[in-house]
Amino acid sequence: MNVLIFQHTQGENPGAFLEHISSCGDTARVVHLYDDQPIPQLDEFDLLLVLGGPMDVWETEAYPWLVPEKHAIRTWIQDLKRPYFGICLGHQLLVDALGGKCAPMQKPEIGVLSVTLTDNTGDDPLFEPLPRQFRVLQWHGVEAVDLPAASSVLAQSDTCAVQAVRVLDRAWGVQFHPELVQGTIQSWMSDPSNHQCAVDWLGSADAAREMISDSDEISDEQFRITSSIYARLRQI
Repeated sequence: MNVLIFQHTQGENPGAFLEHISSCGDTARVVHLYDDQPIPQLDEFDLLLVLGGPMDVWETEAYPWLVPEKHAIRTWIQDLKRPYFGICLGHQLLVDALGGKCAPMQKPEIGVLSVTLTDNTGDDPLFEPLPRQFRVLQWHGVEAVDLPAASSVLAQSDTCAVQAVRVLDRAWGVQFHPELVQGTIQSWMSDPSNHQCAVDWLGSADAAREMISDSDEISDEQFRITSSIYARLRQI
């Protein structure tokens, strides 16, 4: 299988998914949109993976590449009808590109927190085998507020009603970060702006340090989850 990956910032890479792609003998092409790399011909690929980033879906003037990216996402899902998996910003782009709406949250969601699957997961190809409740890494101040047609909410949290969604038959988005591995959040925090954001949102530098250790603690569990998700994406 040949995987196309859209990356929005240098620090937020595919993480665990690259390991799963390699272990399955698949290939991947990462498009660094923040470096103005062009989007290739879509029909050469079997799966589209769209990562997170600090920008918002409506910031098209500051990040003009969001416009062709949304067009590519619509083409991929509506015309090519091939599997799509979006993470954080990639989740929000799925919603926005297919006619839904995202908006700022009253309070950002950050840290290692629990999500709970909904009853819609009973026959979902990706989420059906996952635990009913599990911990994830959250770091977002925007959420989906209106969903596209033919959407099913698959997971929720206490402060965010749409933690995971399926749109049509082959497109999924998750608001959390299942791609994390050991050291992911430590790496993100090495960027001073990310560190300051974490301190501001969590309330202290101590809380930011705790978030690093908490995220490492769940990395093995997340790796098992992404392994299951990727294996099932390959079968669709």
